[in-house]
Amino acid sequence: MVIDEGILESYGAKAISLKKNEVLFLEGSSALNYYQVAEGIVKMNNFSADGQEFIQGMFKDGESFGEPPLFGGFPYPANADAVIDSLIWKLPKENFIKLLKENFELHLKFCAILSKRLQFKAMMAKEISSYTPEHRVLTLIDYFKKKEDTESANNDYEVPFTRQQIADMTGLRVETVIRAIKALVAKKELQIIKRKVFRAYAA
Repeated sequence: MVIDEGILESYGAKAISLKKNEVLFLEGSSALNYYQVAEGIVKMNNFSADGQEFIQGMFKDGESFGEPPLFGGFPYPANADAVIDSLIWKLPKENFIKLLKENFELHLKFCAILSKRLQFKAMMAKEISSYTPEHRVLTLIDYFKKKEDTESANNDYEVPFTRQQIADMTGLRVETVIRAIKALVAKKELQIIKRKVFRAYAA
């Protein structure tokens, strides 16, 4: 969890509900609030001129999203909408800035989070321009597997994304992702159990 929910409430945060596919904010709109997922999943995305979706990030319980425009004072570079029914903490920008000023350790925490997101974007830009579909898919899965860092670290990692979501994050067609996953299964890099994709913990 980025910010404890008790601290959020003490600074005036409110919990808002989003239905599946409901839009929280649109690309180009002003950044007026800090958002943190209480329950559910939110994705940030863009659409190309021909309507193809590109997912910039997926955020689940305890994760925050959309902070750079709050710090930089620029419009949102992507849309945000709920992947499933979700509950989101919403904190006005001025309260968020005050919270960071009064809690320096949280300020440092956000510096680390934003740095890791920049690393992810740089990694994906390199993957999309330089590597095979199989390599792109495996790199994406391994990134999120490492990010989880949970008690199940010594168990096989269940990939929490659909084939379509993997396609939208890697810039591939869903048919290409399906073929890449099949090829990785043949190489024993991945497993498919009851249609779910798994990555071995030792990978």
